Amino acid sequence: MISNLEKALGFELKAFNYLYVLCDYETLLKKNITLDKFIDLCKKKDVKLVQYRDKISSLEEQKTNLLYLKSKLNIPIIINDKIELIKYADGLHLGQEDFLAIHRDKKIAIKLVRAKIKDKLLGLSTHNEIEILEANELPLDMIGLGAYKNTTTKDVSTILGDKISYLAKISKHPVCAIGGVQINDKIPNIRFNVIGSGFYYE
Repeated sequence: MISNLEKALGFELKAFNYLYVLCDYETLLKKNITLDKFIDLCKKKDVKLVQYRDKISSLEEQKTNLLYLKSKLNIPIIINDKIELIKYADGLHLGQEDFLAIHRDKKIAIKLVRAKIKDKLLGLSTHNEIEILEANELPLDMIGLGAYKNTTTKDVSTILGDKISYLAKISKHPVCAIGGVQINDKIPNIRFNVIGSGFYYE
């Protein structure tokens, strides 16, 4: 049966290491990269998913940027954390802390999230076996897993390295590798390579 994620993507997930890119608006501004340049890069690199992350702009500006990305890219655009912007995105990605802030019981938290986002895509960050097994019990569309390698943009306490492939194997959901991932990395059992600021130097 075709999954919700495959429906949104418009193809079956038969291969591995598809590209999923973080559009961190603050990073774009710092590196003097326009949204148009970002969109061009996505098209050139055959990116399949984009996650928009913005800790600095007003909600109105974020809404404008989301709608602009959606109008120019024919791929799912996922919003990071901001459930109030779900109307303008194809999905939502949450961290463990975001989930716990909604409700300390993850099964209740996900019911509350699903009530708001309906059947739009939902991803959750995971870092270890326990969090993956918990995620297996939840109606998610994918999980983020990391950090794969050390990264300069985030303070990372656990580096999974090659262990990421074993952990990905126990997930019922498609796994997106996060943290120090490169475009050409071939990581077994990983559906998506999540590329951060390294994307702009390729």
